[in-house]
Amino acid sequence: MHKSVQDIINMKKEKKKISVITSYDYTLASLCDKAGIDVLLVGDSAGMVMLGYKNTIPVTMDHMIMFTEAVSRARKDSLLVADLPFMSYQASIEDAIVNSGKLIKAGADAVKLEGGMIMADTISSIVEVGIPVMGHIGLQPQTTVLSQGYKVQAKTSDTAMRLIEDAKELEQAGAFSIALEMVTKEVSQIISDSISIPTIGIGSGTGCDGQVLVAQDLLGMYDKIKPKFAKRYMNLSEDIVKALESYREDVQSGMFPAQTNSFSMDENELKKLREKIGS
Repeated sequence: MHKSVQDIINMKKEKKKISVITSYDYTLASLCDKAGIDVLLVGDSAGMVMLGYKNTIPVTMDHMIMFTEAVSRARKDSLLVADLPFMSYQASIEDAIVNSGKLIKAGADAVKLEGGMIMADTISSIVEVGIPVMGHIGLQPQTTVLSQGYKVQAKTSDTAMRLIEDAKELEQAGAFSIALEMVTKEVSQIISDSISIPTIGIGSGTGCDGQVLVAQDLLGMYDKIKPKFAKRYMNLSEDIVKALESYREDVQSGMFPAQTNSFSMDENELKKLREKIGS
């Protein structure tokens, strides 16, 4: 059996840090699961990393269902959380419940949505029908960037207090965890100490109960955006380009395919074929 929502909640109680990786496809998700990652997050950042959009706003429910299905086929042990994309939950609670259900049917164990106390009723309603919800406050890529751009959150005492209140409201609404994106480390620590559910940091310091990175950022495969908070453990993009260049050169020189990469007919059958062609 794979990890459950309760397993993730218990990790905070047991003071165990939670590893989260954002992944979107079967191949990488299989490797993340094999590596023992606690949570696979099918983020709407797939729109940028996998589909080439400039931001997450164009991502649709159909996109998220496809990515969620792919990751769900890959995972064996990790918890699977899927993002509700822009305008799939903001217009009405009914939309939020229906679309959350679609992601659960696609293989997710829980859904994630952005927004502070304004989303408390929505979260409560989704939870009431039996679907676990991860909250997301601080920088909210679906909406905050429209007005502010990518800026660090909770730099003043007033904005920090609002964020702390948001976190408490989401806990009261029934969220099982909260992602904190680009929040000052001091405020992230305060929030993590103030609520009983796990906090997952996205560029929000070590005080969070867990951390999340995009797999392609971690592996050095995505170069368009290089966030300060992302740690690159490899630089696969250079290695991949070199491998592809070597392949191109082998094709041009005739080195590939070699004899070991080819298949042969039985000699007697080949002889018969030549006789038939000749006749």
